[in-house]
Amino acid sequence: MNGPHAASVNPSSHIAHASSSYDAFLLVSFGGPEKPDDVIPFLENVVRGKEVSRQRLLEVAEHYELFGGVSPLNAQNRALLAALARELNAHGPHLSIYWGNRNWHPFLEDSLAEMADDQVRCALAFVTSAFGSYPSCRQYLEDIERACRKVGPRAPKVDKLRLFYNHPGFIESQADRVVAALGQIPPERRDAAKVVYTAHSLPLAMAARCAYQRQLEEACHLVSARIGRSDWQLVYQSRSGPPAERWLEPEIGDYLVQLQQAGLASDVVIVPIGFLAENMEVAYDLDVEIAALGEHLGLNVVRAAVVGTHPRFVGMIRDLIVERVEPQAPLLALGHLGPSPHACSSDCCPAF
Repeated sequence: MNGPHAASVNPSSHIAHASSSYDAFLLVSFGGPEKPDDVIPFLENVVRGKEVSRQRLLEVAEHYELFGGVSPLNAQNRALLAALARELNAHGPHLSIYWGNRNWHPFLEDSLAEMADDQVRCALAFVTSAFGSYPSCRQYLEDIERACRKVGPRAPKVDKLRLFYNHPGFIESQADRVVAALGQIPPERRDAAKVVYTAHSLPLAMAARCAYQRQLEEACHLVSARIGRSDWQLVYQSRSGPPAERWLEPEIGDYLVQLQQAGLASDVVIVPIGFLAENMEVAYDLDVEIAALGEHLGLNVVRAAVVGTHPRFVGMIRDLIVERVEPQAPLLALGHLGPSPHACSSDCCPAF
């Protein structure tokens, strides 16, 4: 990596690929604190413009304190960038790689300014979410547009890569993670283990205006079919906001209680399909809170790993890049929904 904002992938070699209009790749992510002093400023960035009490902010800060004030997300993104650099160096196309976050260093605006300094003209952006909703897609487009305006006329043009919830690379890598998790359950109990997929919840009003839930259900179906499982459940986690506001359900904790009370399973594999990398909603909400609940209920809860730097997932990112730089390249997708479009419609995934 060349400093905090960029990782070089043979930075001069992309000159040989003059037929491509793209000369850089930009990883766009949420961001996270990397030391205790970062936690409160980071959380203030996350909740800016929202009605969140100071008390709630301090409660969430305590979650980070359990992990030394460090979110695992930035380290995960660095590992993904390094893996992608190796993939592109080996197979092309050769692009300079950059990274910018919504809520913490390296901030998206700083990364775009660096790209402008490096005379990047046009970049492909990979947003770290497989599914379409306001916070996971549209808001990132707004973030990119806002950062480009701040950088000014010299800012590069940035095109977002398409959604990939049904891409074979995502489904195959996620399926491998589920199989590995099932392997932690004794063979005589494995077939009876319940596979439970989880994703970040959304307000019902927001979910009704996007394809988030349908895309999640499709991805869960595709992964389950690949591993030969017909019995699975999609649940939601990490809701916030006023208690009176209705969000997507079932909530994961409530579902585990129902599962235990009905005596339907003694082993549960939790699959964080809505999260590509380890973050606090995985490390705390699942590995601390849900793990404790499972122990209290007498359930053996095994959490599957995120796709992270699975080689097939890294290869999928390259597939998405190749789609855009080689017009004849196929758009890969499984299931019946087909590949997502390269460009979202102007009215997709509204906030409300």
